[in-house]
Amino acid sequence: MMITAKNVWKIFGNNAAQVLETHDRSKSRDEVQAETGHVVAVKDVTFEVKRGECFVIMGLSGSGKSTLLRTLTRLIEPTGGEISIDGHEVRDLNQKDLRELRRSKVAMVFQHFGLFPHRNVIENISYGLEVRGVGKLDRTKRANEILDLVGLAGWGERFPRELSGGMQQRVGLARAMATDPEILFFDEPFSALDPLIRREMQDELLGLQDTLKKTLVFITHDFLEAIKMGDQIAIMKDGEIVQIGTPEEIVANPIDDYVRDFTEDVPRYKVLSVGKVMRPASNDLDPAHSVKASEKIDSIIAQAAETDKPFAVVDSAGVIVGEIDRSTILKAMNVHG
Repeated sequence: MMITAKNVWKIFGNNAAQVLETHDRSKSRDEVQAETGHVVAVKDVTFEVKRGECFVIMGLSGSGKSTLLRTLTRLIEPTGGEISIDGHEVRDLNQKDLRELRRSKVAMVFQHFGLFPHRNVIENISYGLEVRGVGKLDRTKRANEILDLVGLAGWGERFPRELSGGMQQRVGLARAMATDPEILFFDEPFSALDPLIRREMQDELLGLQDTLKKTLVFITHDFLEAIKMGDQIAIMKDGEIVQIGTPEEIVANPIDDYVRDFTEDVPRYKVLSVGKVMRPASNDLDPAHSVKASEKIDSIIAQAAETDKPFAVVDSAGVIVGEIDRSTILKAMNVHG
């Protein structure tokens, strides 16, 4: 695993360690605050992030998602638990090694861009390389390469005030990528953008991820963004993770009403696979008229609209495991979690 968090806690208050040690850990956030004056921001969180995947942490405002993200590199010191990044036990690192981890292995992209107004685009992008001591010629060359990668070639001499919000966020993304980190942390990076620009940036990041295969941890409060971006999604409430799963698993099987509320407005046919909604196979199926169980429902809607004949559903080995037809698809499109 690239990132492992085990039983991570963050309690804010003067005696946080003592509260964690002595207080009943089953009590709610409100109960702990009422009894001790301390705030439990992250409560006993455990998860794993595989190398090369996008792990989304989502929840409403105040759920603890941004605090959790910052504990992973000790921008906020966790009160308890274990955190490992690429084999490094983060809580055991001294300040020098921790700075090196942040500089070389991890980069962050924030909601409000965080660009230096007095530096032009190239100087903003190359800042991390400058901190590392890379020469001006080399860091400028690298910055121009990354600028081209995020679709801003030719804008290197402009200043942040001359760019739109979407362009500024591309610069923020380019700056994070310039040091070639293995892990990128995104804290609601697109939430300040207009909806159209937001979708463009989501697509841009997904396209880059197809090429670069970085490990991404992505924070959002938007479930539609979560299912678009995430290989795995962790949903938080009151500092705890209430469900972890693939977008398909969460949409198909929300664990409680809190998660179900997020899934209600999701177009299920764009998330669920054929294998999730198929029915048992009948005896007279045509193997040549088939679809894979792993395909998303929306990929076969047009085909199914043109025929009453059911499709055989096959697994990765080509074995028939069920069937699906127009009526099955319509039912899946009209039923919510």
